[in-house]
Amino acid sequence: MSKGAMSGTSDALFKVDGKPSPSQAIPLALQHVVAMIVGCVTPAIIVAGVAQLTPADSVILIQAALVMSALTTFIQLFPIRKGGWMLGSGLPVIMGISFAYVPTMQAIAGDFDVAAILGAQIVGGVIAIVVGIFIKQIRKFFPPLITGTVVFAIGLSLYPTAINYMAGGVASEDYGSWQNWLIAFITLIVVTALNHYGKGIWKLSSILIGIAAGYVIAFFFGMIDFSSVASASFFQLPGVGHFGIRFEPSSCVAIGVLFAINSIQAIGDFSATTTGGLDRMPTDEELNGGIVAYGISNILCAFFGGLPTATYSQNVGIVASTKVVARRVFAMAAGILLVAGLIPKFSSILTTIPSCVLGGATVSVFASIAMTGVKLITASPMNYRNTTIVGLAIALGMGITEANAALAAFPEWVTTIFGKSPVVLATITAIVLNLLLPKNMLLEEEEALLREQEK
Repeated sequence: MSKGAMSGTSDALFKVDGKPSPSQAIPLALQHVVAMIVGCVTPAIIVAGVAQLTPADSVILIQAALVMSALTTFIQLFPIRKGGWMLGSGLPVIMGISFAYVPTMQAIAGDFDVAAILGAQIVGGVIAIVVGIFIKQIRKFFPPLITGTVVFAIGLSLYPTAINYMAGGVASEDYGSWQNWLIAFITLIVVTALNHYGKGIWKLSSILIGIAAGYVIAFFFGMIDFSSVASASFFQLPGVGHFGIRFEPSSCVAIGVLFAINSIQAIGDFSATTTGGLDRMPTDEELNGGIVAYGISNILCAFFGGLPTATYSQNVGIVASTKVVARRVFAMAAGILLVAGLIPKFSSILTTIPSCVLGGATVSVFASIAMTGVKLITASPMNYRNTTIVGLAIALGMGITEANAALAAFPEWVTTIFGKSPVVLATITAIVLNLLLPKNMLLEEEEALLREQEK
């Protein structure tokens, strides 16, 4: 939807500091919320399941996800300026709980607890602040080939989670039943059909509609338990330190590496936002302020039980298609998230979504993440050097993770960092190979081919 398609709308929608009327801004704000809310709460639901939280604690974790996503969005929208520095990007972006951290958070939640995730998140926030301050110097170590490899590894590592959810959840008594698979595939079919044949809000809300369809069918199969909703309160502020904070060294390293990567990847989302909505690249001040705010806000999130946040690419896509950049629209979207997070009844309803429905809805999201990585990778020439980097990084990352006992003889911290989530090992391998392998290999390949042709 371009400016031309939005006839009758105020020019204020297309100015960052514009002030469109509520009648124009609210529908567009709801569009952003619909596009991201499922992705925002699903990581919290997954982590709560792995950590075996009580229903009440699961609600608190989801509540914190919504509230802290709203607050971190506000920080980005309305930067604090003092002297020569800026905290926040001032760009029209939406922040939410990131899937990028899910594989590593699952490993930490399984071995330790949520407190260890939140402690590692604080360390990761500090790393993000350092990356933001020295972004010009650090950026060269993360070309599209490396970030693409990391994103590809994230997508691949999430596939088992989606499949296990489609089967009903590993801990469930009916794991693998035909009912679970039926509902999962119906959900997946609805999402896929709307993604390819739907238009406008139907396409943007395909995951939400798919979950609604699967939820209704699951209700008639007797899979919905509303007991947690009945016991949840109508209003509740997020509690400080509810889950505690624990600094477990191996967890801090694993999450810290991901924060460094996601800080660099945020450049892509900021750039896509400004090029798609403002027809320019982001300034150094916007990048520095945005990434430093990303680090500080995640430290704040940890104290309130909010899992790691990041810029949401699906909302960036909405900006590029609508050209709507008015901060008021994004502030309203954040406000809706904030209100939803302060109502535990709403959060508790989300915990009643059956695993098979979540699996059917998110498997396409995870596939999209993996293919985004492929697109980034193939933006570079696929010569022998680059295929070696990608191939070895993915092979070691995925291979060692899948071979459960491969690191059994090593200390436990080695297993936690390198053996639980493929993302960390794939990232480190890709960075090291990119630094060590000669960059003139493509030229050597071409010269060797010419010599062969001459013969």
